[in-house]
Amino acid sequence: MLAYEVNAVGPILVIKQHMSPLLKVGGSGIERDVAVVANLSARVGSIGDNRLGGWHSYRASKAALNQLTKSVSVEFGRKKDPVICILLHPGTVDTDLSRPFQRNVPEGKLFTKEFSVQKLLNIINNVKSHDNGKFFAWDGQEIPW
Repeated sequence: MLAYEVNAVGPILVIKQHMSPLLKVGGSGIERDVAVVANLSARVGSIGDNRLGGWHSYRASKAALNQLTKSVSVEFGRKKDPVICILLHPGTVDTDLSRPFQRNVPEGKLFTKEFSVQKLLNIINNVKSHDNGKFFAWDGQEIPW
């Protein structure tokens, strides 16, 4: 339940209850005319990409975040609000969460925090309205649901 509350419920409540009025104003007008919500998900939250099983609570909480974010993106779109909602998978980043599993990470696929953040910011800075509701990996590739 804690994983679900932290990974799924928390981000959506922030969007729907606290940020929605600010998001509906759109972007700053200087660089873009829409606001971007980018929720940090994980590839393990993809049902279509699940080849290993395991990580049940984490995997389910990220799948829930994906579904909730997709739903919010549809709601903003239906109301013609100037908001793009996307989900991002940062790759395998050298953190405490990944540390126990790093020995299985292929060469060149364990990223520094700085590398991952730069890749994610690049995606955020380049999304367009037609990307609303999509799930992207760190390299810009769309991840299946």
